[in-house]
Amino acid sequence: MDLVLRAALFFVLLYVVMRLIGRRELSSLEPFDLVLLVVMGDLVQQAVTQSDYSVTGGALVIGTMVLMSVAASYLTYRVRRLRPLLDGEPIVLIADGEVLERSLRRERITLEELGAAARQQQIESLDDVRFAVLETNGKISMIERSG
Repeated sequence: MDLVLRAALFFVLLYVVMRLIGRRELSSLEPFDLVLLVVMGDLVQQAVTQSDYSVTGGALVIGTMVLMSVAASYLTYRVRRLRPLLDGEPIVLIADGEVLERSLRRERITLEELGAAARQQQIESLDDVRFAVLETNGKISMIERSG
């Protein structure tokens, strides 16, 4: 039972940490970030299982993590009020052609990154963008100005 409780605690801790890191960072992992996540996974494994290297212990930990992940997904699907807490909300970065500096600062996105996202969507300049939204998956979607 101790393994299940530690796994549940670390699941919640990792969920909170991933939310704090920010969706933009997670959607565009650099090599160092990937290594850091692997190392973090190993540290969590050591903290959760301690010296229990049994197959049963491993199965309990994996089962607990999977069960909690499915439960979080189910809660997000069934309980509308929990969606912003568990999944986050889209954040408007450009509204009516105006760059919202406060949103950029909050999400740690530079104008250069915003410009790169525009170019990836075949938009030449931020002046051509009517709306830009940082979606919950970390991608930036843009709507061009018409005319």
